[in-house]
Amino acid sequence: MIRLLNNSFASSLKTAIKAFEAAVEAGDKAKAEEAYKFAVKKVDQACTKNVIKANTASRKKSSLSKK
Repeated sequence: MIRLLNNSFASSLKTAIKAFEAAVEAGDKAKAEEAYKFAVKKVDQACTKNVIKANTASRKKSSLSKK
């Protein structure tokens, strides 16, 4: 059961990051800002649930903010 929940969190995290990257590629600043906030929220949730480690979460958030 735990494995399925972890996979669900990881999948939603990847989807949120892909949505942000797509908005950045499209050049839609308003949509990108909204997607960024959602992606960071998902990263923080995954870190809280121990799906990803704290350093990985920090690295992902830093990568997103650079874009």
